[in-house]
Amino acid sequence: MRKRTSSIGRVADFKEMRASATRGSAGASVGGVSHAAMGATPASDGSGGQQVASIDAFLTEDRAKDLLRLVVVGSVDDGKSTLIGRLLHDTDNVAIDHLAAVRRATAPEVGEIDFSLFTDGLVAEREQGITIDVAYRYFATAKRKFIVADTPGHVQYTRNMVTGASTASLGIILIDARLGVLTQTRRHAYLASLLGVAHLLVAVNKMDLVGFDAARFRSISEDLARLTDGLSFESVTLVPVSALRGDNIVARSEAMPWFGGSTVLDVLETVSVERPIALADPEGPSTPTPLRFPVQWVNRPNLHYRAFAGRVEAGHVQAGSEIVVLPSLRRTRIKAVDAAAEPIASAQSGMSVALRLEDEVDVSRGDMLVSPHALPQVTRTFAADLVWMDERPLDLEKTYWLKHTTQWVRVQVRRVVSRFNPDALSWENAVGLELNDIGRVEVLCRRALYLDDYRNCRGTGAFILVDSLTNHTVGGGMVRLDTQGQALDEALREIRGGSALDAKTQVSPAERRERLGQKGMVVLLTGLPGSGRWALAYALERRLFDAGHTAHVLTPEPELAGMQAAAKACAAAGLVTVCAFPLKLEAQRAELRAALGQARVLEVSVETDEALCRERRPQADFDGFEAPVGPDLRVALDTARVEDAVRLVIDALAARGVFDQE
Repeated sequence: MRKRTSSIGRVADFKEMRASATRGSAGASVGGVSHAAMGATPASDGSGGQQVASIDAFLTEDRAKDLLRLVVVGSVDDGKSTLIGRLLHDTDNVAIDHLAAVRRATAPEVGEIDFSLFTDGLVAEREQGITIDVAYRYFATAKRKFIVADTPGHVQYTRNMVTGASTASLGIILIDARLGVLTQTRRHAYLASLLGVAHLLVAVNKMDLVGFDAARFRSISEDLARLTDGLSFESVTLVPVSALRGDNIVARSEAMPWFGGSTVLDVLETVSVERPIALADPEGPSTPTPLRFPVQWVNRPNLHYRAFAGRVEAGHVQAGSEIVVLPSLRRTRIKAVDAAAEPIASAQSGMSVALRLEDEVDVSRGDMLVSPHALPQVTRTFAADLVWMDERPLDLEKTYWLKHTTQWVRVQVRRVVSRFNPDALSWENAVGLELNDIGRVEVLCRRALYLDDYRNCRGTGAFILVDSLTNHTVGGGMVRLDTQGQALDEALREIRGGSALDAKTQVSPAERRERLGQKGMVVLLTGLPGSGRWALAYALERRLFDAGHTAHVLTPEPELAGMQAAAKACAAAGLVTVCAFPLKLEAQRAELRAALGQARVLEVSVETDEALCRERRPQADFDGFEAPVGPDLRVALDTARVEDAVRLVIDALAARGVFDQE
């Protein structure tokens, strides 16, 4: 097994070395590791100057290392956490106290060390033996630094996998050698491709349980080739491993001499870490990648300094670079690039810097500084692939908050075009999205955003959706654009254009139902003058209110159209709306039902004896009244009490699902 020096241990040793240098004890050793072994030569004068120089050299070397972000995915019990634990352990990246704690927590039947416990930190994870949340681990070797995300394998936690993969350059998919390619494997491979993961490492795990059979590995390799054909990975590498035994993780396996490829660590240390950015500049392929700099903060500590802080999402910027400010479309040049309060020569993708401009240009948080000859798409409508992450399904009747770079904007999902079927690896027609679904949607924004296709630039092509009622992150999206770039005049029209949102309320019926505990309904009470329908209306309102519901009795309007409009507005607001309008004709009641929708009207015929009605209201006009044809409920207030009639109406409303929580 190849032995590596722990970065954690080295940093600890160097801290002690610095302290020793201060004390003048140049020849001391820390934890059995001498200074000379760490690359430091004891200083003869006791000053410790050479040790300090060695420390500084080490820190400089460490800062210069590449950083690889990777995500580990797979089905339940494929051994993801075990593989990461073995990788950490065999590269000496486990702290001594952590190693001791894992040994104490390891069940006797497992052996000396349960490697999965290095990452499965939640109590629920240890109890169930599965990964639930995304666990991030940081480690380093002599060649590179790593951030690894251990993601859940269960389909229930696909949204967590998306979170871990969204920033990764490499994905490790584990496959149980006994089971081969599963539906969840297909789902994870497609998701990794969709999320722009550039490189895929497929670790065929548990080879020890199939006798290290080369034929089994070749069979799985053929299945993987068919699965990844057509996906957007730059490279796909397969490695047969046993995470439990450590075969082909860090050291090459003696049990599989038939495999001549790289180990897992070899792949991690040699794969390209460059994030793919494919923004096209019309001036030609030799032109540098266009600048994308979303402004996060305006830094104005005093009257003599004004800079715009943010992260370079794409491109390269230096003093003298010409830029365009969106949305103002003002042109200017970069005066200076600052990092950590000091000027630097230039900044490139991934760096967080502050830019000073030559001109006094109005720039605010949410604006974007871009190359003048390669603008992003400035638009209020776009297509996207959306991963739904909420227990409640997508609601097409409401608006959401969308966060893109440093902007927040009110949006609505106009329609779902299709939904991904992980079993068939194809798209199928759909009208909605539920938890863990992946759909292609059309998004409308209240104002223009500055977008690039996600496949070309992650930073300006990704967004999240946030529920404005619960503040939950409900979806993660990847922008899909058919065209790249945009002329200035077209961008200006989009910026000055009005809201692209449809004229509708920002509160959907589903949200109203959730808040009120009911859905809107019109109770239409029909009967002769003096039948008691008004007494029934107000008694019903009182009973519903006392039961915690919201109801309202409408006052009659002179015109039928006015009554219809009032009833429709109240029902749309989620109220149980009680109407005792004097509608004598069946045609009038039919017109009201048509205007409101039959499903939103409960017609109650109050059939009190006519003689009693005339006795109660001798001056009323009884001529021309048409009895309802097929009402939903009939009550007679000459033989029944008002309280009993109220109970019957409430039972009828409950049967219609008015008080159900969907």
